[in-house]
Amino acid sequence: MSDSWEKLGLKIPKIMLPEEGCDYGKWAVVACDQYTSDPSYWQKAEEIVGDAPSTLRLMLPEYYLGKSDEEDRIRQIRSAMAAYVADRTLRTLPEGCILVQRSAEGRTRLGLVICVDLDAFDYRPGACSLIRSTEKTIVERIPPRLKIRKGAMLELPHILILIDDPGRTVIEPLQSLHGEVVYDTDLMLGGGHITGTFLPEKEMGQALKAMSALYERAEETYGSGKAMLMAMGDGNHSLATAKASWEEIKKTVPENEQADHPARYALCELENIHDEGIVFEPIHRILFSDGKACADLMLEELVRILKEQNQDACILEKGTKAQKDQYAIPVVTAGGEKVLLIDHPSSGIEVGALQNALDVLTLRQGYRIDYIHGEEALRSLAREFGNVGFLLPPMDKFRLFPAVASDGALPRKTFSMGEAVEKRYYIEARSLV
Repeated sequence: MSDSWEKLGLKIPKIMLPEEGCDYGKWAVVACDQYTSDPSYWQKAEEIVGDAPSTLRLMLPEYYLGKSDEEDRIRQIRSAMAAYVADRTLRTLPEGCILVQRSAEGRTRLGLVICVDLDAFDYRPGACSLIRSTEKTIVERIPPRLKIRKGAMLELPHILILIDDPGRTVIEPLQSLHGEVVYDTDLMLGGGHITGTFLPEKEMGQALKAMSALYERAEETYGSGKAMLMAMGDGNHSLATAKASWEEIKKTVPENEQADHPARYALCELENIHDEGIVFEPIHRILFSDGKACADLMLEELVRILKEQNQDACILEKGTKAQKDQYAIPVVTAGGEKVLLIDHPSSGIEVGALQNALDVLTLRQGYRIDYIHGEEALRSLAREFGNVGFLLPPMDKFRLFPAVASDGALPRKTFSMGEAVEKRYYIEARSLV
């Protein structure tokens, strides 16, 4: 049995939180990769925060990636980080973890804020690391995010990592400990409620034993040296960016100093896939032609590609049901709703068959694609002239660990852990220097 967190790819962190008296309702802001096609969300967040201390000043919403003021925003983030440390807006807690209870959309789930060892994570195809990617990592997405992390004094996590703990032995028993409640607040713009309880390192012994037992079970299940102990739930590209940053930094750090280097680790929230509060929601797709073509033309081109990749494909009337060896994917445009039917698909899941074709289409024609959480948000965007939306079904969450262990990473954006408002809000920070 492993006798240390480090052997399990984990580390007890020194977490930073805002000073006592902070308005956590303004401090906490949803993950940067949400509402990427909805600038009004981020405008509302700005209005709520005003001049108050907030993680909104410490992160870059991905809506602004590639915009003309991106560099200015990154400089402002660096300045805010330095200011929050210098004026003690942020305080450092002793070594320990935070037990998180999050309620949103009528569901409640538990999580544990802890550090993961980036040397235990490998996003390359076929990797057998302790922490596995659950979706294909698009390496082209790393450099813009690396630019934000590179040189940053702090990191703030929206990464969610899953463990497969049917006995509920690691996280759930921590509720019986009497830690200090360090925050308890409603979250802005429909994010629900969150409570964080600080647990010092000395209280984590039983969790370590339970996690070690999960590791032994993983060794038996997947084979010695191939144990899959943790799987990415959310923030795959953020963890990949942290990994890429560490790989650059590691070249400059003597081997005997690497174990204690702060850049080797990434703060995350660990959650149990068997928690009833965790629901896998589909991530829908939308195509923007940006004036290059109408919706009908985009669909014609997409069908041609699908015919190349699968036995057949066509657009049929709304309500058409899939038969054996078929997928029926609802399509929404300004002209109404239809169904994309794929016959004898080459992929084992709907999102795989669709994404394979969309990848080719966007490469050939230069159309823009986005990934949307929530059916209503998708429908709203798809009703705008020239856009095409695709509504995808949810994935059974209990297929995740076996599927990734067997076949490797799934197509990107296969599932979402809840709707956009259920995503992790930035609260905790950690020093990278």
